[in-house]
Amino acid sequence: MEIYVVDSFTDRPFAGNPAGVVLLTEPREDAWMQAVAAEMKHAETAFVTPDNHLRWFTPEVEVDLCGHATLATAHVLGGEQEFTTRSGVLTCTNDDGWVHMDFPADPPELIDPPIGLAEALPHATIKSVARGRYDLLVELGSAAEVRSVRPDVQRVAQFPSRGVIVTAVGDGEADIVSRCFYPAVGIAEDPVTGSAHCTLASYWVPRLHRADLLAEQASPRGGVVRATLAQDRVRLSGRAVTVLHGRLTV
Repeated sequence: MEIYVVDSFTDRPFAGNPAGVVLLTEPREDAWMQAVAAEMKHAETAFVTPDNHLRWFTPEVEVDLCGHATLATAHVLGGEQEFTTRSGVLTCTNDDGWVHMDFPADPPELIDPPIGLAEALPHATIKSVARGRYDLLVELGSAAEVRSVRPDVQRVAQFPSRGVIVTAVGDGEADIVSRCFYPAVGIAEDPVTGSAHCTLASYWVPRLHRADLLAEQASPRGGVVRATLAQDRVRLSGRAVTVLHGRLTV
C-alpha cells in the first residue's frame, strides 16, 4: 500500500499541518489502522479505500471529521473526489494548486464559561464562549492574546469536548486568528484544523458581516484557510505539499 505525508493548508514544506494518507488496497482492521496512525504520530492519518470510503485516526482514537487529512487525501488523488465518511459525503476539488472542500457548517451556541476555563487559559481575556458539535470556542480579547496564550493542557483535556478553539479578530491580512488544543485525543496543539473552521466560520460570519473569511491558524507551524459560509455548508480551501511518498510493508 502506498503511504504519503502531506503538509496541508500551506504552500511550502514543513509548515501547515502534516497528515498521513494511506491508500488501502484491501479492507484492514480498525486496530491495524489505529496502529499505523500511532506509528505515524501525526495529528491524523487518513485511510481511503478504492471506492473512496475515508476514515481518520489520531495516534489514539478515530475521529468523525478531519479537514487537513481530507485535504491531504484529495491532494494525493487529484481531480474531483467524493468521499463517504462518518460526517456524510464530502466533495473535494483540485483547482490550480488549491483544494476546495465542501463540509457541514457547525453553528456554535453561546454558553456560560464552564468551570475551570479561566484556569485552563491563564492570563487570557475571555469575551465569550460557545459550544459547537465537537469543540468549545473561546473568543479572546485580541489576536495577540491568541498568539501568546499558554493553556494548561491537563485542564483543557478535562472538558467534555474534543478540545478548545481560541480565536479573535485578525490583526493583519487575516480576518480571524485561531489556535486549537486537543489533548483529550492526544494532540496538545493542532497546527491547522480544517474541521474547526466549520465552527469558526459559523461563529464569525454573522459578527463580521461577510461570507468569505481569510483565516490564520497561529500555531508554531502556522497555516491559512479560506472559508466561505453558505447556509448549512462551509467551503474550506487550502494548499498542500507532498513531503514523503513510500510503501507500507506490513
